[in-house]
Amino acid sequence: MPDVELNVSTTSQEDHAVVTAVGELDLYTAPRLQAALAGLLRDQVDRIVVDLSGVEFCDSTGMNVLLAAMKRLKEQGGSLELAAPRPAVKRILQVTGLDTVFTVSDAAPAMDAG
Repeated sequence: MPDVELNVSTTSQEDHAVVTAVGELDLYTAPRLQAALAGLLRDQVDRIVVDLSGVEFCDSTGMNVLLAAMKRLKEQGGSLELAAPRPAVKRILQVTGLDTVFTVSDAAPAMDAG
């Protein structure tokens, strides 16, 4: 197992949740993100924002986790948005054409206080 870690935290508010990932999203770490997203899907969250501002690297496994979650959420009538991807991750989105599939915002999500 590599030393690279991925920390995933979730903040829920009303009908949406923000999933913050920090580290590298790859074959070894993607199951952590997948588990967090699956939990939110089970809870019938309408909108999930994945904050990628702390993700330095993302491979095809990570992209597949995000795509699968988006597909399942759309089937439930919800939406998944990617927020603040770093240049390396943004480049992967552009090269693969996924920047036209996902809703991508440049800013990290702001959760309302209280």
